[in-house]
Amino acid sequence: MLKISVVTAVFNRKRTIAEALDSVASQDHPEIEHVVQDGASTDGTMDIVHARSRPSLLVQSQPDAGIYDGINRGIARTSGEVVGLMHSDDLFAHRSVLSWVAEALADPDIDGVYGDLDYVAAEDTARVIRRWRSGEYSQRKLRQGWMPPHPTLYLRRGVFDRLGLYDTSYRIAADYDAMLRYLVRGNLRLAYVPRVFVNMRMGGESNRSVAKMIQKSREDYRAIRTHGVGGVGTLALKNFGKLRQFL
Repeated sequence: MLKISVVTAVFNRKRTIAEALDSVASQDHPEIEHVVQDGASTDGTMDIVHARSRPSLLVQSQPDAGIYDGINRGIARTSGEVVGLMHSDDLFAHRSVLSWVAEALADPDIDGVYGDLDYVAAEDTARVIRRWRSGEYSQRKLRQGWMPPHPTLYLRRGVFDRLGLYDTSYRIAADYDAMLRYLVRGNLRLAYVPRVFVNMRMGGESNRSVAKMIQKSREDYRAIRTHGVGGVGTLALKNFGKLRQFL
C-alpha cells in the first residue's frame, strides 16, 4: 500500500487549521502520514493541533524563516513514498483525493500527479470564486506560463532527493521555482486527474497588496529566466491566464 505524506506548514492560523487537519483525517486512503510543521505560533493554533492528536499526526513547533523553510522542515520529517502539501487555509474537495493520487501513482513510470483547484471565499468555502482547470501537462506549455496548481501536486519523494527542496531565497514564488526545476531539469512524467483536489481560500500571501503582487511577478520572472522557459512574454501569459479562471 502506497504511503502518502501530507505536509502542513502553519503559523498563527487558529481560525482555519482545524478544517485543514480534519480534511486530511477524513481521507479514505488507508496509509496517510500528516506532518505538521508549526513556526512557533502564539495565537492558540497549537492547542487546536494537539486536541486532534492521533498516531498519524506528527507535530513539531519551532521558529522558522518563513513558509518555505517550514515546508522544507516538514518534508525532511516525512517517511512516505509520496509527498504533497495541505496549506493551513485549504481543504480537500473530496474525501477520496489521496486515493486518486495513489491510483495514478500505481504506474511506476509516473513521477507525480496533480488535479484541479477551486478558489473559494475565505468565510464561505462552499462559494467558488475561481476555477483552475489545469489540463494535461506538456513541457512546451511552460513557455506559455502554464503550471500545475501547486496545492494539488503530489510527487514521489525521490524527486525531492534528486532535485532538492524549496529555494528559500524566494519569499513568495519558491513553489513556482521548484515546479519549474522539477519539470525542466528533472523532466518529470506527470499524470493529470481531471477532478478538483483542493478548495483554496482566497486572500493568499501573493495577492494581499500591490507591493506583494509586484514582488510575486519579479520572483516569477526570476524563476522563468533561471529555468530557461521564456521571458517577459511568459510572465504576461502566466498572469493573463488567470483571467480564464473567473469565467
